[in-house]
Amino acid sequence: MFWKLNKKIDKLNQIMEEKNIEELIYLLGSKKEIFKRNFYAGIGRGVGIGIGVTIITGILIFLLQKIVTLNIPVIGEYIAQIVEIVENKL
Repeated sequence: MFWKLNKKIDKLNQIMEEKNIEELIYLLGSKKEIFKRNFYAGIGRGVGIGIGVTIITGILIFLLQKIVTLNIPVIGEYIAQIVEIVENKL
């Protein structure tokens, strides 16, 4: 009977290790640790979004300028106005 109990306890311990239950319990006990992790995660997300938006905007402006040089009558004029507005804002 005890060997069944030991086997189940070992199985439960293995599951807890796989699911990182110990780390979750630690986080639940420490509000300071939760704040610190969320603060760093927020900074990381903010920097990542800033860099990503900058790169995508740069690529779009570059592509729009290339389209303008193709001298497509209607689209070229419209895009030229957009590019001019964006460059004046920067």
